Formats: sequence, C-alpha cells, structure tokens
Amino acid sequence: MIQLEHITKRFGKLTVLDDISFAIENGGTFAVLGPNGSGKTTILKIILGMVLPQKGEVVVHDNKVLKTWDYRKAISYLPQIARFPDNLTVNELIKMIKDLRNMPSREEELIELLGLEKFLDKKLGNLSGGTRQKVNIVLTFMFDCPILILDEPTAGLDPVSLIRLKDLIEKEKAAGKIILITTHILSLVESLADEIIFLLEGHIHFRGSLGDLAEKTGEKDLEHSIASLLE
Repeated sequence: MIQLEHITKRFGKLTVLDDISFAIENGGTFAVLGPNGSGKTTILKIILGMVLPQKGEVVVHDNKVLKTWDYRKAISYLPQIARFPDNLTVNELIKMIKDLRNMPSREEELIELLGLEKFLDKKLGNLSGGTRQKVNIVLTFMFDCPILILDEPTAGLDPVSLIRLKDLIEKEKAAGKIILITTHILSLVESLADEIIFLLEGHIHFRGSLGDLAEKTGEKDLEHSIASLLE
C-alpha cells in the first residue's frame, strides 16, 4: 500500500505539487501522466525519499516513511536517467547492485530475455543508450519487490525490447505487485494501465480507469482523451 497525504512541494517560488493526496491499496499498474513539468517524476522521488516535500506525509505499508530508509527494500526503481560509472562492466555493475541490496536475484533469466549475454564484459561507457536501458531493466526486475517504480522505462528501447518490457510488467502485475509508471508512450498506457493519475498545474486533474476517462471526455482513444484534459 502507498498513500500520499496532503503533499506540497515547491522548488523556489514554483509550486510543483499542491496538496496532493491519493492512495493505492491493491496491486496493479498505475500510470502517472501529465504534461512536462507537472510533477510526475517529483511524486515518484517523494515516494522514494529522494525529494522531501514541504508539507505532507508518505505512508508505505501503513508506516510513515519520510526521513527513513529501510522501507526502500520493498521498492525496485527504474529512473528516467540512470547514471553509473562508465568504467564499470555490466557484470561488475550487476554484482555491485546485488551486494548493495543483499537480496535474492534472478538476473540470469533477464540477461537472456533481453539478449545481453555478449555485453556482460563490456564497459558501460561503450554501450549504446538502448543497451544501457536494458541493463537498467535487469537491475530493476531482478529483485522480488512488491512495489516497482518505473520512470520513462521505454527510453531507447527497440520494438522487441519494448515487448519484453511489457511482458515483464504484466508478469509482475499478475503477481499482485504495485507498479507506478510514467511514460509518454500512450500505447503502453493503453495496454498496461489499470488506472491513470493525471497531473495538471500541481493537482490531480483526473484519476480513474481508461473507461472512466473515455466516459469523462467523450473521446474514443487515449490520445484524444488526454488532449481533452489539457484543453
């Protein structure tokens, strides 16, 4: 369970989130959408404890978690831009993350799924952006965590890898996990999302299923429904 209670976040004079509250009590895929600068990544980083709000509380599994850290063991995180030392090999990075998290892992099957075997001894600085993203996907999905936070996970992926990612998300959802995802790929939202949380001007402008959104906007597809919310 994840609950945000009256979250307000300002950067200087700019209020990015203004008294935001919502709760996710059951497993499923929840797409956090909105225009650039609407606070999508900020919400994810507040849940992770990477950004502290000026006001409000974050509750994970019935525990208030702001300024604590041990709850993060329950979360796997795929950032929009993951930065690791370029001189590390893929194998060295995977081993480092395994040592840091000290949890059972299943990296072998993910490496095979994403076709990364031939890159394991290559340095990160010599990899393409798409291959780096595949490595980041391995790091995210190799641990059995009940919460997954995916910030623009499709960046640089080819069509086959995108299908593999969708399959991984579906498998985790079937296991009852909570998956929070931000993405500009609306086809991904249409195929995966159980609910949409749409942010606009610091507020939750809409929350509900794709069917609820279609009924609210009178539009037949997600692209036009989102455009309608922005008008």
